[in-house]
Amino acid sequence: MTGNPFDTDDGGWQVVTNDQGHHALWRPFLELPAGWNLVFSGTGREDALHYIERNWTVLGPVGS
Repeated sequence: MTGNPFDTDDGGWQVVTNDQGHHALWRPFLELPAGWNLVFSGTGREDALHYIERNWTVLGPVGS
C-alpha cells in the first residue's frame, strides 16, 4: 500500500477506544495500537463518525 491509508474511503473503517475513553477512527487492515480496543466496525467513514458522535460524550480523561 502506498500513501496514507486514512486518506481514502476504501477498505472499511473502525472505531477504537483507549482506557481513557478516547475514540479514534482506524482502518481494519492495520494492527491496533497497544492499549486500544475495537468498539465498532463499519463499512463507511461516515458510519464510524456517527458512532463516535453518539458514543463519545466526554472529551477529557475518564472521571473528569
